[in-house]
Amino acid sequence: MKTIAIIGTGVIGTGWAARFLANGHRVKVWDPSIGFEDKMRAKLTSLWPTLTAQGLAPSASMDNLAFSDSLEAACEGVFLVQESAPENLELKRSLHAQIDAAAAPETIIASSSSGLLPSEIQTATQHPERMLIGHPFNPVYLLPLVELVGGEQTAPQTIETAKAFYASLGMQPLVVRKEIEGYLSDRLQEALWREALHLVNDDVATTAELDAAIIYGPGLRWAFMGTCLTFHLAGGESGMRHMLEQFGPALKLPWTKLQAPELTDSLIDKMVTGTAEQAGAQTIEDLETLRDQCLIDIMQALSRYQTGAGALIPPQTPATAQDGAARNDGPAS
Repeated sequence: MKTIAIIGTGVIGTGWAARFLANGHRVKVWDPSIGFEDKMRAKLTSLWPTLTAQGLAPSASMDNLAFSDSLEAACEGVFLVQESAPENLELKRSLHAQIDAAAAPETIIASSSSGLLPSEIQTATQHPERMLIGHPFNPVYLLPLVELVGGEQTAPQTIETAKAFYASLGMQPLVVRKEIEGYLSDRLQEALWREALHLVNDDVATTAELDAAIIYGPGLRWAFMGTCLTFHLAGGESGMRHMLEQFGPALKLPWTKLQAPELTDSLIDKMVTGTAEQAGAQTIEDLETLRDQCLIDIMQALSRYQTGAGALIPPQTPATAQDGAARNDGPAS
């Protein structure tokens, strides 16, 4: 059991707390906002049935959660500090200077940033060698991917220690070999997002039609093969080489647009109206519950084949799978 400090209690910080607690660690939390304790405790309590369905460590308990009255107190005596403040470089630089001054020299300091360069954050610290990016994906307590990005002054041992720790949480640490804005996954998602905005802006498709184009097609394959291996398979017996020879010329066609369209009021209205119609009477809480239950079932199904995210959890026996399904029948709060 390790003690982890969480600085920032938004969606990502709360998600980290849930994952750390579910894996049996102690969590100390600090946030500058008023009333963050009650809000975070209520959210984690509502998530506990979901975490139970996914599987809890023997020592997992909400009793391992503590709230600190200062950043300094939260960072005292911890193995790792997970900073999850808003995506603002100057704010993160300021926070990391404070965290660096408060934490013991051996403490690892990770930022949940989704695109900032660690080299630009760590220049505000006295011990930049122990700072890195630990970028998770929402919901953090279920999705296993965490991108690890070191800065110019990050020590290789910091990356290795962080990698081993995140892996112990049932996560898939992905070390980004070259420091780059946006890292890997978000750059891929942004390309798809830009094209979606163009298609809606040009009245080619609605948000529902674009989501259907992913849900019923490539999205199902991506869950266990990703993009590159899927296209390798598309090449038949000759694999990727034949696929590129046959379909490569299409890359020269002006099918897609790399630049995002202007976010005009008209485009914003189309996106808002479209997604509101898709959600219907479902609230954000309803959608979160649906998302979490679907993710658990998909990962448990993949665990039978030990592929994709399913390779990170033990394959279930029929009885265990049946018990998990029964637990998922009820509400997640």
